[in-house]
Amino acid sequence: MVTESNINIDDIVEKEIKDNLDFNNPKSFFLFAGAGSGKTRTLTNVLDFIKDEHNDRLKLNNQKIAVITYTNAACDEIKSRIDYNPLFNVSTIHSFTWDLIKHFTIDIKKWLTSKLKVDIIDLEDKQSRSRGINKTSIDRAKKIESKTKRLLVLKDIQEFVYSPNGDNISKDSLNHSEVIELGAFFLNNKELMQYILVRKYPILLIDESQDTNKSLMESFFTVQKQHKDYFTLGIIGDMMQRIYLDGKEKLEDDIPTDWLTPKKQLNHRSPKRIVKLINKIREEGDKQQQKPRSDKGEGFARLFVVQIPCSDKKVIEKSIAEKMVSITDDKKWYGEDSEVKTLTLEHHMAARRMGFDDLFLPLYNTNKIKQGALDGTLSGISFFTNTILPLFNAWENEDKFEIARIVKEKSPIISRDMLKRSKEQSKLIEKANKAVSKLFSLWDDNIPTLLDILKYIANSRLFVIPDSLIPIANRTQEELLIIEKAESQEGEEDKDDVIEAWDKALSATFDQVALYQKYVTDEANFGTHQGVKGREFERVMVILDDSEARGNLFNYEKLLGVKGHTASDIRRMEEGRETSLDKTLRLLYVTCSRAKESLAIVAYTAQPELFARNIVDMKWFVKEEIEFIK
Repeated sequence: MVTESNINIDDIVEKEIKDNLDFNNPKSFFLFAGAGSGKTRTLTNVLDFIKDEHNDRLKLNNQKIAVITYTNAACDEIKSRIDYNPLFNVSTIHSFTWDLIKHFTIDIKKWLTSKLKVDIIDLEDKQSRSRGINKTSIDRAKKIESKTKRLLVLKDIQEFVYSPNGDNISKDSLNHSEVIELGAFFLNNKELMQYILVRKYPILLIDESQDTNKSLMESFFTVQKQHKDYFTLGIIGDMMQRIYLDGKEKLEDDIPTDWLTPKKQLNHRSPKRIVKLINKIREEGDKQQQKPRSDKGEGFARLFVVQIPCSDKKVIEKSIAEKMVSITDDKKWYGEDSEVKTLTLEHHMAARRMGFDDLFLPLYNTNKIKQGALDGTLSGISFFTNTILPLFNAWENEDKFEIARIVKEKSPIISRDMLKRSKEQSKLIEKANKAVSKLFSLWDDNIPTLLDILKYIANSRLFVIPDSLIPIANRTQEELLIIEKAESQEGEEDKDDVIEAWDKALSATFDQVALYQKYVTDEANFGTHQGVKGREFERVMVILDDSEARGNLFNYEKLLGVKGHTASDIRRMEEGRETSLDKTLRLLYVTCSRAKESLAIVAYTAQPELFARNIVDMKWFVKEEIEFIK
């Protein structure tokens, strides 16, 4: 029997978008694009259409089309597909926002002045109510001092600087969260900013819209509503793939009724069996369904249920990979040439298995800085990953030129201003070289902790310390004694969660920095839903293990009926709010949908029979696809 080809069934979606890209009668749209639906191809085809049909008009009006994507890798992919055409400004959300606000120096100063004053008043109020001198009051005093210094230097700043991939710790720099906050504030409150946006970019396309910062998304909606006669906002995404904490919940509910809402039907990535599984997963969520390509094979999906407590999990997972060789007849599942991507729903597990948990978990478990810990944008973390780690690697490789480059670029000892003012530049260079040599001596006996490194950097002033770490770096010996005494006594109130988290994280040894960096940049064989968003792999092993997760954000045993709902779950359901079950379902969908050929799900549970029975009842797997590991 010949199966009719369906590989072109989504052509109508592109046609609908292209037909409505009318500059005289703009029509905004939300394009639903599930996993593996080829949204990047659709996006680039739409851009090619704009170039062919509207190139002359855009050039005449000195306008461009803006495209916002989530990662630098995604930007590079789109740019290469459109041959780096200057008609299109393809950038990440941070780069795009900075490009909008960077010339508004006076307005940025006003906003920062107001914010810093409010922060200082709040800190001083808490300080006035402090019960004597303790760790919290000492750290708070240093924060007040740091913010006051920043407030004082604002008036001398001629222009602000910002690097989406840099440390942003100089006096005239803005940090990542400030850029986003400023962008949303200006777009909501400054008509001139709105005019600049729509005049410069008559069409703004946002990929991964479900994970774009909530405040910015809402401000873009505001701009579109007020300028709908000459501005098109096109957002592309899939709410089932929302994984970042600052994304907008239930984005699809806020789509205006006069927008287009085309839907892509086809999954180009996965074989039929895996598409069937992820469709069943979605039935528990938004019920959106996809079709596999007619020219795709059946593929493989297997569930391995492991009873806990159990022996070495790494050994168990290797044995499962070996079983997958027999099931799939694919030798790359196991052995020296294996190419398997292992994914987990929870970062705790990845951190522990890779060995950077001392550094990562205290930061990840603190709500105020969780997002920055996940994406590596915390200034405290990037200080170690972007400055100390490259310097250490250059030292290990005996690369004197690279060491000199890093120090010249980042050390205030030999900054351009210092060299200009100095009559003996050679002495400054010698001072910097000695400071670097002494820094490397910390590795002579053992691997130093991050706190050891931070303290040395602060004392030597080899590099600029990020604001978030200044209260810790600048503690005097007397203050440390007070803190030590206070920690031995219970009852200290009003602790600073962020500083508490950093105190714990800085006790990690330096070798964890490289492991963390490898993880967040997805260079490891072990990853999570986060690092692999938008990516695909031939062979995927998904690990479900609540016992290692130790968090309340995800719980697959609750999702699959092995454990009951808590009172909090029930209350949130009744209120129509998101629960841990919603998050778990989404992340399970993201991880399973990465597989191009074969998928093995490894589930650790104390109730394997109940777990398997529920899975079969939900029709995710049939009995023949389930194997028990005892």
